[in-house]
Amino acid sequence: MATPVLLHACCGPCSTYTVKRLREQSLEPTVLWYNPNIHPFIEHNRRLESMQDFAQRAEVPLVVLEGFEFVRFLRLVSGHEGDRCADCYRLRLGRAAAEAKQRGLTAFTTTLLISPYQDHQRLREVGEDVAREHGVVFYYEDLRPGFPESRRLSRELGLYRQQYCGCIYSEWERYAKAKIGPGGFRWA
Repeated sequence: MATPVLLHACCGPCSTYTVKRLREQSLEPTVLWYNPNIHPFIEHNRRLESMQDFAQRAEVPLVVLEGFEFVRFLRLVSGHEGDRCADCYRLRLGRAAAEAKQRGLTAFTTTLLISPYQDHQRLREVGEDVAREHGVVFYYEDLRPGFPESRRLSRELGLYRQQYCGCIYSEWERYAKAKIGPGGFRWA
């Protein structure tokens, strides 16, 4: 019998391998969608639609929290953008830990653990910290070896694959590194 776990999901593509891996570990995920960091709102909705599509195909329950707390995210990171990822992790994983507790689940995890672009040490620290605060367990596994498979699976399923983390800062950094922004605008 599989053990239930709440899986915070950032997107459908990252969920593909993560759900598969959790099931291989005899864990049965319920996916939680809570991503107030994703900007613009149309991007948030596009990622959510991709997540809904994948959840239906994978026959995994999906909980979508109502409301879009983008202003809360901006207030949280404003003024200390250099450490924004840790604040973002705390916001989203804190909500996941609270939801796990409220739903009677003893553990939670996140698809962020598959990304080679995320700070795994900080993710683990924050996850374990918010887990203690809410009386649940943060299930940590380095899922980065499955990243190529998640890309392959998402292509096969025709899932929308985003080009940046999600927040307004990561979008800006993506285009600033290329020195060319949307519409061909060149950054100074």
